[in-house]
Formats: sequence, structure tokens, C-alpha cells
Amino acid sequence: MVEELPKACWLVAAIMFAAATVVYGQQEPCFFVFGDSMSDNGNNNNLKSEAKVNFSPYGIDFPQGPTGRFSNGRTIPDIIAELSGFKDFIPPFAGASPGQAHTGMNYASGGSGLREETSEHLGDRISIRKQLQNHKTAITKANVPAERLQQCLYTINIGSNDYINNYFMSKPYNTKRRYTPKQYAYSLIIIYRSHLKNLYRLGARKVAVFGLSQIGCTPKIMKSHSDGKICSREVNEAVKIFNKNLDDLVMDFNKKVRGAKFTFVDLFSGGDPLAFKFLGFKVGDKSCCTVNPGEELCVPNQPVCENRTEYVFWDDLHSSEATNMVVAKGSFDGIITKPYSIAQLVKE
Repeated sequence: MVEELPKACWLVAAIMFAAATVVYGQQEPCFFVFGDSMSDNGNNNNLKSEAKVNFSPYGIDFPQGPTGRFSNGRTIPDIIAELSGFKDFIPPFAGASPGQAHTGMNYASGGSGLREETSEHLGDRISIRKQLQNHKTAITKANVPAERLQQCLYTINIGSNDYINNYFMSKPYNTKRRYTPKQYAYSLIIIYRSHLKNLYRLGARKVAVFGLSQIGCTPKIMKSHSDGKICSREVNEAVKIFNKNLDDLVMDFNKKVRGAKFTFVDLFSGGDPLAFKFLGFKVGDKSCCTVNPGEELCVPNQPVCENRTEYVFWDDLHSSEATNMVVAKGSFDGIITKPYSIAQLVKE
């Protein structure tokens, strides 16, 4: 668990133990994914949205090429699915056949947030509320048995856009003028609590809840809220408050919700540029792909770096496959989770 390791060392530990990661034969009957662009694998492709990446160079290291994944290769859920023994990637809800609800679906959407207005300037996106509605529709239409749903793995990674594309974006949003960082985090946790309750009512009993990373250290935020060379302390401090509250929420669910296991995935502690350097990453302050000034996504069909395993970030906001591998293995093995590793959820 996180508290058993020095905060700056969990990433190093994740790599040290990576070789010992056990890849299971498929233990879970299904895997359901909720979240934003860190998990999206194609749900935004046909939306009227600026938050979609079904074009080159995205997917340059992915077997199927550009699919809508916001990375050069696999996402964190992709790798968790592999470690859990799934032979195929979990399909996006968009375009999935009804029967796939028996083995899992990915509902995540780039730009989505806890608040409904988050990322509205980017166009269409599927909020977490709508993702849960889609899940209910899918499992109901496919008539997935309750007993099966209780054995499935669920991951949820949401909230980054509520800061990047809401609180710390003055136009067209006014949340920063209305809330202090503490008040804003509390308001988000109230929403989060209701959605976790809804997910539980829909049958979820094994849930990994991802905290937010140090988004103040992304190239986009370093440029907009700092000098482009160092992390934004203001942004990271606000995120830290949210993470503490989310951690407490997960622990509260474990105490009060019967027959379920929730675990918190700590993406923040130790996830700073210095820690990544210990892992062999050489570039942590800029993107691997070509990004135009003032933007965050890769320019279509423009040059990318050759040494992609040395870059923390793929574009100005999203992590590279190499980073996703570290996070996925760390969460699966329990290096960055509490009180359960994802492997423990899978084996139950």
C-alpha cells in the first residue's frame, strides 16, 4: 500500500516489482471502464467534439493504429485487462454489440467530468452521469445476471477535466470565482459519492477508484499556469485536496457498504518529474508528438519522437504508453493502491 513506501518512491517500486507481476488467466467474467480521456478507447470518435483522436500519430504503437485512444499505444485499462487475463481489449460502448455487456464495455469519454458543464467548450462528451446511464441500458438490454455483475471488475478515473477544463479555465467557466479549492473539491466529492452509490446499485462490488495525477506537471498546465519549466503548485495543491477527500470517500464506502470492495489508486504521490527520471524517463516537460502553441493534442500526421519509451507525456496532456504501463502495473500489484490491489479484486 502507498503508506508503506516513501511517497517519492512508489514509481520506482512499481518498476522494480514489474518483472514479478503475475498475469492471471481470466479471473473476472467482465470488466467495465468509466472515465475520461485517460481511459477513452473510441467513444468520442463520432461525436461533434474537439476531444477525439482517431487520427495519426495517435495509436502509432497500437496494433490497430488510431482507434480513439489518447496515447501512442495502450491505455491504463488496456494493460489492466491484459494483466487480468482478458484475451481481447474491452470494446468501447459506441458500436459495441449488446452481447458484449456480458464480458465488459468501456464507457469512458474524452473531456468528460463529474460536473455536467465541464469541457462544454470542446463540444460533445459523455459525462460520468451519462456513462452510468449507458451502463444501465447495456446490462439491462443484454439481461446480464446480477450474480455475474457482482463478480466483474470496475475502474473509474474521472475528475481531471473538472480542474483542467473548468476550475482553472476562466472562460467560459466561473467555478473558480464561486468556490475556494476546498469548497470545489467538496462539491465534486458530493457528486462522486452519488455516482458510486448508483454504480453499487447496478451491481458493482469490485471497484478501483483512481485519484488524480499531478496535473499541474502536465506540459499544458506548466505552460498556462507556470513558466513552462516547473509544475504549477496552485493546480497541484487544489488536486491534492480532491484526492484526500476521494481517498476518504473510498474508505467510507468500505466501512458502510456491505459485500463490496473499493480501492483507491494514488496517482499523485511520487508522480513528479524527478521521480520519473529515476525510472529512466528522460523527458517529462514536453510532448513526444508535435503540438501547436496553445493546444494540447498532437497535430495530425506530423513528426513524433523516436524514443517514445523515454517520454512521460505523449501529447501536452496525456501520458505515453510507457507511463501507462508503470501506472497499470503499480495499481495491479498494489504499489499505489489501498486497501486492496487490483490483483486482489480480480482474484476474489
